Amino acid sequence: METSPVGRLSPGDPCSYSRPDQCILTKLHLELDVSFDKKELRGVAEITVEKKQPDIQELILDAKDLEITRVTIGGTDESLEYTIEDPILEFGSKFTIKLPNNNQTNFNIRIHYATTPKCSALQWLNPKQTKGNRHPYLFSQCQAIHARSLVPCQDSSAVKFPYTAKISAPSAITILMSALQQGIEAHPSDSSKRVHKFEQKVPIPSYLIAIVGGDLESRDLSERCRVWCEKEVVDDAAYEFAETEKMLQVAESLAGPYVWGRYDLLMLPPSFPYGGMENPCLTFVTPTLLAGDRSLADVVAHEITHSWTGNLVTNSSPEHFWLNEGHTVFIERKIAGRLHGEPHRQMMSREGWSTLEETVKVLKSGPFTKLILEMEGIDPDDAFSSLPYEKGSALLLYLERILGGSEVFEPFLKAYIEKFKYQSIDSSQWKSFLYEHFADKKSILDSVDWDGWFHSVGMPPVKMSYDESLLTPITQLSQKWIAASDDEAAQFSADDIKDFSSIQRRIFLEQLCDAPSFSVVKVQALEKLCHFNAVKNSEVRFKYVHVLSG
Repeated sequence: METSPVGRLSPGDPCSYSRPDQCILTKLHLELDVSFDKKELRGVAEITVEKKQPDIQELILDAKDLEITRVTIGGTDESLEYTIEDPILEFGSKFTIKLPNNNQTNFNIRIHYATTPKCSALQWLNPKQTKGNRHPYLFSQCQAIHARSLVPCQDSSAVKFPYTAKISAPSAITILMSALQQGIEAHPSDSSKRVHKFEQKVPIPSYLIAIVGGDLESRDLSERCRVWCEKEVVDDAAYEFAETEKMLQVAESLAGPYVWGRYDLLMLPPSFPYGGMENPCLTFVTPTLLAGDRSLADVVAHEITHSWTGNLVTNSSPEHFWLNEGHTVFIERKIAGRLHGEPHRQMMSREGWSTLEETVKVLKSGPFTKLILEMEGIDPDDAFSSLPYEKGSALLLYLERILGGSEVFEPFLKAYIEKFKYQSIDSSQWKSFLYEHFADKKSILDSVDWDGWFHSVGMPPVKMSYDESLLTPITQLSQKWIAASDDEAAQFSADDIKDFSSIQRRIFLEQLCDAPSFSVVKVQALEKLCHFNAVKNSEVRFKYVHVLSG
């Protein structure tokens, strides 16, 4: 029976039962068989663990809706005692394994298990839900705390480990993971299946474990970049994301060397519930990015940036999620500035401030509008919003300005990543390093209202200003359209927006949405001039639909 959570599940991460301070998971190996008929993964998770305290006699893991049948010492048939407590809401169960009573500090433990249809990390599609209608499809989404329904683990972003995997699946299915491919072998006992091998050498948190299986093809974008999807759209995807390598190189100039080997993109079916997910070596993206003119490809810059801020340097718990997303948005916009000019970066930042204002309004300046969250008993999915993205990015932009601009702040970003790479940290560690790096500017940093930024609800304690040179013509045009009578709608020209970027067009339509009224006659005139019904850019179309429905 479900009970209400009381306080933190553990002293470290409030959303994980695990105690890595006592005994920590250091490596994971998976041997799993994919059954589309049963909608399950079945096999063994072999984990390497290290005692951090010599007198500890148990290992605590997170598990949710898993069928666990046996736990043994790796390389032997010796069974280990274990208990699985009743689940607590979305946090699943505390899974405790009794360790052998000896002087060893390192153990290999094999957990024989299967996922169940309740697995919140996996989405199973039948052939009719795919583009090709030929084969079923499987994909995962482990962020924030769903990895525990995929594999028993220490499901906390404070714990990072490398992993390897052998995944058996029907021969018609291509399996990919958030790891480098190590080859495909014939199944030892079933000629209808193949075994796919993977290795992720860089330590990652559990939420970055990812798997996909489907009727997939690929196209190379560069020596280290490739796009994967169903064959019906693979060429369209290759065109859309052709500039991925260029964005990756700009990101390296800002954040340092790319350590993951490959940067591949997987375009998923429409049921994928996110714009993108930064799984290492294999970013998941939505097919709604297929605009036909690369106008939405810059979304990839956000996921690319996570290769450093999030995947390489990770927030230690959901309470410090802004460290991942605030830095990623900030650097993503720097990439856009390098590619399209500083005014473009400023326009994106100004739009982000508007998004922040709207988010604070929707959340009614409640506890989830703090930058550092209080997550006791809170499912991270319930606390999710654009707040850590935009408030965190605004803090970094504010610091950049008061500390001397891009030329002094960009070296800090690179030094920050170098300092904490392969680690999980909290906000106090970040702040301490900021002071250390800018030791000669302590008085400036002391003037920052840190409590207001970190712990106060609502908008930041500083009102930000931006270069609005790219926004001014949008606002002027939208105001003219809003003020015009129906008879005056004919005075406008298609040339009015011909030089607008896709972002400017979206903002233009958004401003029309905010008008008290926008008549059918003006909508018809707008469509005749601008042909928004023919636009494939999903974000522009979305705003246009709002204009139509207004």
